Amino acid sequence: MRNPRAIVVGAGVSGLTTAVCLAEAGWSVRVLARDTPMATSSASAGAMWGPYLVSDPRVEPWSLESLHVLEELAADPSTGVAMVTGVEASRSPITPPGWTAKVRDFARCAPGDLPDGFVSGWRSTIPVIDMTAYLGFLCRRLERAEVDIEEYAVRSFDDPALDAPVIVNCSAIGARDLVPDERLVPIQGQLVVVDNPGIHEFFADHDDDPTLMAYILPQGDRVVLGGSADRGRSDLRVDPDVGAGILARCIAIDPRLAGARVLGHRVGLRPNRDRIRLDAAPLGSRRLIHNYGHGGSGVSLSWGCAREVLALADADTLP
Repeated sequence: MRNPRAIVVGAGVSGLTTAVCLAEAGWSVRVLARDTPMATSSASAGAMWGPYLVSDPRVEPWSLESLHVLEELAADPSTGVAMVTGVEASRSPITPPGWTAKVRDFARCAPGDLPDGFVSGWRSTIPVIDMTAYLGFLCRRLERAEVDIEEYAVRSFDDPALDAPVIVNCSAIGARDLVPDERLVPIQGQLVVVDNPGIHEFFADHDDDPTLMAYILPQGDRVVLGGSADRGRSDLRVDPDVGAGILARCIAIDPRLAGARVLGHRVGLRPNRDRIRLDAAPLGSRRLIHNYGHGGSGVSLSWGCAREVLALADADTLP
């Protein structure tokens, strides 16, 4: 067992997954984060597998690698991952993305199989993730690997606390100030959690207009309803009007949601960038690896990107 040292900055899904990959490959790892895992935007996500609000030629291989891991994790209910069948659809003609050829049970929908107002779409079985349960699962893996998650706000890469040969920046939207990186833009997202009235299949729209955004994700006795995409908005305040719009759009798609008891609202920030930042550079005598800018695809890219970080770290000659 090797014992090189690495510090991961950030405890969202990208940071935790990266720390798991490093630690289980024999690295001695610490995680430093301004927010605890359950206070990150990752904990506020829906979530379902599928690249969203991200543009990068490396997205497909990274997301498919993550898909394979999530499919394996779905065999254990304690992970928070479940394989769920459902429909993705659009109000205008749409060609299914290339990655749909790799998912389970893919089939195009006939117009009569779609909700009113939708004209094209497909059915498939993909991972749907209860993020609070999933982040807890990742934390338990880190605990078994003897990795500490410490609440500490890193404000500069010159911080003396970053006393390791390899630093991995998984600070999500925090990278805008930490790097700094003005190409990183927050996209605020809001969702509503309600009692499950008997829904067992997911639904997600593929329209470009964020005012039409709707997704329905069953998670046991709850359903997560979305969503919104407010580019440039960086606050975490719940907007009652946005929540009401989400409920109205989702009820129109599945009337069983009418009257469902609202359990809560969630707000998070998607770290959007024109291209994912995943690269390595010298930091004095150390090595700095960036892993951020995943947009709305943090969990969908998490394992592929984390394994890329591991490869970059292993390629380095450590003191």
